[in-house]
Amino acid sequence: MNSFGVTDKGKVRSENQDSYIVERCDKRKSVVAVICDGMGGAKAGDLASQLSSKAFVSRVFETLISPRFFIGNQEKLLRESCDDANGVVYEYSRFDPNYNGMGTTLVGGIITKRKAFLVNVGDSRAYYLTKSEIKQISKDHSYVEELVAMGAITREEARTHPKKNIITRALGVDSSVKADYFEQPLHMGDGILLCSDGLSNIVTDAEMLDAFRRYNTPEKVCEYLLNLALDRGARDNVSVVLVKI
Repeated sequence: MNSFGVTDKGKVRSENQDSYIVERCDKRKSVVAVICDGMGGAKAGDLASQLSSKAFVSRVFETLISPRFFIGNQEKLLRESCDDANGVVYEYSRFDPNYNGMGTTLVGGIITKRKAFLVNVGDSRAYYLTKSEIKQISKDHSYVEELVAMGAITREEARTHPKKNIITRALGVDSSVKADYFEQPLHMGDGILLCSDGLSNIVTDAEMLDAFRRYNTPEKVCEYLLNLALDRGARDNVSVVLVKI
């Protein structure tokens, strides 16, 4: 497996509130990856995303390398890791009034050669890619996603809706949060792409697929997609991680 990640503050924002981590776990022949997109003011959003990404990966990685970890416990591990990340951000916000109300999205998990185990909270996304298709694995926790689900607007209308950035679930806002869990079977040549909404709001699924088809390495795919977003003005922070089997 090859993996790569990149993040940029974009063309408008003065701070980068996104964070990502990609770690190889050789003992379990897997990759642990996460992207977080912070909110709550420049310093608060940046801190929330960094705290949550580090807490999440730390719990996942330490458990994976433990001799007590059993294959089949991935869902339990990922949910508990989200709980850890949520607790760290929530307690920090209560400790310091300057960080009151801060929060972050999170998408990430464990990717092996045969399957991806993923969780998400908020509107940062996970995609499954092959040479012939792209599929969004995660489901946005957002106001416009609820409108789409009700049939009030179409998927295309959601892309330009004035309230598309309103999320309905985030880490660190409350003492507890429910993460969604997904499993995706994988085969040689497939990819798992994680991204913040700074990418998905400005680059289409078809363009992500085109980049995956065009370039052989995760590094080239990620850099191409980032540059595409930057060329279009990138009004938000942009982060993308790709793990290719």
